[in-house]
Amino acid sequence: MINDRLIDAGSVQLAVRDFGGDDPPLLLVHGAGGNLAQMTTLARALRPHHRVVTLDLRGHGRSADGDWSWDAALGDLAAVCVQLDLERPAVVGHSLGGMLAALWGQRHPESPGIVSLDGNPPPTRPEHLPGLDPAKAAAELARLHAVFDAVEAAAGQVIPADQLPDLVESQQMAARDMGANEKVWVEGFRRNLVHLGGETSIRPSAALTSQLRAAMNELDLTPVYAAITCPALVVLPTRDLPEQEPFAELYAAHRRFLVEQAQSIPHLRRLSLADTSHAMVIEQPTLLAKVITDFLTEHR
Repeated sequence: MINDRLIDAGSVQLAVRDFGGDDPPLLLVHGAGGNLAQMTTLARALRPHHRVVTLDLRGHGRSADGDWSWDAALGDLAAVCVQLDLERPAVVGHSLGGMLAALWGQRHPESPGIVSLDGNPPPTRPEHLPGLDPAKAAAELARLHAVFDAVEAAAGQVIPADQLPDLVESQQMAARDMGANEKVWVEGFRRNLVHLGGETSIRPSAALTSQLRAAMNELDLTPVYAAITCPALVVLPTRDLPEQEPFAELYAAHRRFLVEQAQSIPHLRRLSLADTSHAMVIEQPTLLAKVITDFLTEHR
């Protein structure tokens, strides 16, 4: 039985979805700007072999607002584990959730394993773009950061009531274009809507978006992975999202950097998953579930 509940993590309440079962526990963590609903299809694919628990990170979905820090978010994950009796869970995360999975593995050597699904900070320096001329790399980074600036500026804005039906319809169309479960996709969109004082906005807020961006820009995962002693797997994409295509050279160079980073750490397992983008959780949930389950079973 799937069970939705709120738990008290001290300074915030967290929304949690427990897919049930007696199999080894697995905590599944979404990315920035997402929520637990967006992990549903992958969670269902994992459920035959794991007790899967998902959550809305603070400031996302139905969880309460709270200032972002890596320590605070890791504390939230620990609170979920304690209150749901998840003993030594594997932690699997996508994007921001993958960064949290890596940090969890560093702090919890007893973990049966962590898996990062393209959980990498964005490129911020020319050194993150091997093979690109440094001047061009700097120019491309400036262009990319201008896009991120615009996204940050738009975060948390109020949605005019007459535009909401069109936005829902656009989400339905996007799900069909991606071959995704339309009901799950729309639930993910609606779950981040906030209705307050007769106005509707989308989470995360502008303040949290700014905090998340700063935290990710400052994060260096190389020493984190080097310090991990539990089994760790990094799954990387092999192609761009449509919105990344104007920055094709930049992202190709960044993928080279990520592969080099993983290769420099002998105990870190790496998989570049064919025909996947950053949206791999939506594109290949069944294949990802097999990759994750095989990896964790191998190290059980």
